[in-house]
Amino acid sequence: MGRYRTGGCMCGEVRFRVEGEPIRTGLCHCKDCRKYSGSAFTIFAVWPLSWFSMSGHIGTYAGRSFCTNCGARLFSLRAEEAEIMVGSLDEAPSTLIPSYELWVGRREEWLPELPWTDLHQGDRDPNRESWRQPMRVGHTGGGR
Repeated sequence: MGRYRTGGCMCGEVRFRVEGEPIRTGLCHCKDCRKYSGSAFTIFAVWPLSWFSMSGHIGTYAGRSFCTNCGARLFSLRAEEAEIMVGSLDEAPSTLIPSYELWVGRREEWLPELPWTDLHQGDRDPNRESWRQPMRVGHTGGGR
C-alpha cells in the first residue's frame, strides 16, 4: 500500500496504524458525538477494517473505543470499517478534508457550512452509492 498513518492515545498505551488513504472523511454534529468528544462536532476518517491494526488495551462503550488508562477516544470498529478520530493521529490531519457532514441541523450557528460537503440531516445511509471520493489538499471545492 505504501502510505500509512499512525496514531494513539495521550498516555501511549494504545497505538494504531492505518494503511493507505481513507474511504471517506466526514464531520458529525450529533448529540452522541458531542458527548463523546466534549466538542461541538467530531471529524473522522474511515478505512477498511483490514487496513487497521492496533496494540494496547481498549475499552468500548456504545461502539466507541478508548484507552482504558487515559480515556482518550480513538476509533469505532465495525464489521468492515475502522472509523478513526482524526485528532488521535500522530500527524496533523490537514490532508483529510471532509466530504460530508452528518446531523447538520445540530451544527452550531457560528460554524459556517463547508460549501464542498454533502449535507445530511441524520446518519449516513450505508446503501447509498453516491458518496464522494475523499478530497485532497489543494482541491478547490465544488458544491453539493
